[in-house]
Amino acid sequence: MKIVILDAHTVNPGDLSWERISDLGETTVYPRTAPDEVVGRCEDADIVLTNKVVLDADMLNMLPHLKYIGVLATGYNVVDLETASRQNIVVTNIPSYSTQSVAQMVWSHILNITNRVEYYTLRNHDGRWTNSPDFCYYDFTHQELCGKTLGIVGLGNTGMAVARIALAFGMKVIAFTSKDSLPEGIRKVTMEQVFSQCDILSLHCPLNKETYHLVSHARLQLMKPSAIIINTSRGPVVNEQDLADALNSGKIAAFGCDVLSSEPAKADNPLLKARNCFITPHIAWATKEARIRLIDICADNIRSFMKGKTINQVN
Repeated sequence: MKIVILDAHTVNPGDLSWERISDLGETTVYPRTAPDEVVGRCEDADIVLTNKVVLDADMLNMLPHLKYIGVLATGYNVVDLETASRQNIVVTNIPSYSTQSVAQMVWSHILNITNRVEYYTLRNHDGRWTNSPDFCYYDFTHQELCGKTLGIVGLGNTGMAVARIALAFGMKVIAFTSKDSLPEGIRKVTMEQVFSQCDILSLHCPLNKETYHLVSHARLQLMKPSAIIINTSRGPVVNEQDLADALNSGKIAAFGCDVLSSEPAKADNPLLKARNCFITPHIAWATKEARIRLIDICADNIRSFMKGKTINQVN
């Protein structure tokens, strides 16, 4: 089997090994692949692995030798599934490998906003505390999480992990979810209620026509002016201009996100200059432990495919 990895750098910039994959066949690793390079690099491949490189219908039609596409992520919208199925190409993904890592990033954003640890650290390195007339100083009204309400949209694996941490902080947890039976301490509410009642809103929903621009002007008007929004799901779940306007006008207090509507970020994205907006570059999934799990699950997916017992197939 000939295996081609199209965009290896984001999963493994050099701190991990591809040995579990290369043991399964002749493997060619490309750090990055431009759209016009895809067909040339894949034309002899039996197996192609991609994270964010798109494999559209036109490309797949030019790859009659291809038997398997492994998406190195949970989301698989980079592959034209209809064409892949028509050509009998198996497509798999990597489910639930980064649940704890993403939940950790959610709370990193929340604690950064409520406690501003890095803000104070940088100022103290510049001498702010050394020159303070008092034993302490604070530039923000800090918040205690205990007793506050966390609202969650989407109570899958990651949403549930975030909820468990909230309960450990002594928070109340409400959720908009399709689930009827919820663990003790989590209350099911409507979409309007989750926006209007929460002190902190964390988004964990898939991107589809129902969730596109879920956070928009109308729903932002329902929120408390002290509210914080965290988005680690998909960028287009948020109407970025509406949210930037709400931040700049003080309609909501702060926004923390790991995803934007276009990645890498476009220079004119209004959130880049918005007040109290904290952005990380889509790295919630990328702890070393999560990336090791990703490669291990990918190898298991390929091995199962080779044995005729495909797992984690999405088409």
